[in-house]
Amino acid sequence: MQLSVIILNYNVRYFLELCVLSVQKAIQNIDAEIIVVDNNSSDDSCAMMAACFPNVKLIENKTNFGFPKGNNLGVDQAKGEYICILNPDTVVAEDTFEKILNTKNWQLNTGIIGCKLIDGTGNFLPESKRGVPTPWVAFTKIFGLYKISNFFGKYYAQHLSENQTGKVDILVGAFMVMKRSLYLEVGGFDENCFMYSDDIDLSYMVKKSGRENYYFAETSVIHYKGESTVRDEKYMKRFQEAMNFFYNKHFKKSLFFSGFMKIGAFVFSKIKKSQQKNRSIAVDNYILFSKNEVQLALKKPISFQSNLLEFSLNKNKHTEIIFDIQSFSFKEIIDFMQKNKAATITYKMYLPQSKVIIGSNHANDIGEIINLSKIA
Repeated sequence: MQLSVIILNYNVRYFLELCVLSVQKAIQNIDAEIIVVDNNSSDDSCAMMAACFPNVKLIENKTNFGFPKGNNLGVDQAKGEYICILNPDTVVAEDTFEKILNTKNWQLNTGIIGCKLIDGTGNFLPESKRGVPTPWVAFTKIFGLYKISNFFGKYYAQHLSENQTGKVDILVGAFMVMKRSLYLEVGGFDENCFMYSDDIDLSYMVKKSGRENYYFAETSVIHYKGESTVRDEKYMKRFQEAMNFFYNKHFKKSLFFSGFMKIGAFVFSKIKKSQQKNRSIAVDNYILFSKNEVQLALKKPISFQSNLLEFSLNKNKHTEIIFDIQSFSFKEIIDFMQKNKAATITYKMYLPQSKVIIGSNHANDIGEIINLSKIA
């Protein structure tokens, strides 16, 4: 088997459904499997998987083991030569895996390959490519110096633009492809960390093994972000613990350094918490892109279009575009979102099987789920 896609889920039933649907399309021409690991979700994620995707391997944990152990359990049962660690709040294009698994991308020293991630409004996510967060690099990030000049841009690997493929130190755990043998060689995700710095640690361990990690800009994946994470006090505590875990594991200890990192982790977690505002956007009009006869009961009038190429934006009104995922490929939808991103436009996906509309209006916010069956 060539590829195993590991999806660790926690309480994001509808985003998981969308993710698995996209992965199924993306592996049609590949000898591949999907493994969903559920970390004791309290929603009906597992029931949905059993009903909608009976041929997908499902591991139902009876406790929340955290990100590292949950993924390690999935990799333990994987059969693929390559594995993809994939978040459940992602949407991959039909050609994503075929492009990344092309043999020209895999040299003897290739470690992990990541790709271009965009948020639910089509905007590039800078954490798609990062540098090792040494004390200095962390300082430039916490205090925003990376915004001033590329001289301070190591945190987001600003030696590469979002459209340039090249070597980077750190990749994000939302999408990572690597050989399973390498994953096992470096010990996989370190289970001493519950979540948040695990992708940094794994990337760094691969770098220390002598391999090179790569950011691959020739395919884009939607990452809605934060769907299963409420940035409360528990979040802040775990985030700080994760940062301290990474620095204590990999860098020389000193009282000054330890104190600086504790302060830095606290400030950074405060900033991250404050960014999650769950913004409410007043939609002026909806456009449903569909080739089918679809009836959607929404609060504002809906116009219907069947051709993505015929769209023209009215900048004076806030437009929400809804894609019928049965009418267009995920690649077409992702390309459209990137081409037409604007402050006055938001995007959602319509899942006909579950009769829901889902998406996210901002990278830092919890996504929106509209259950059409519950609308009178």
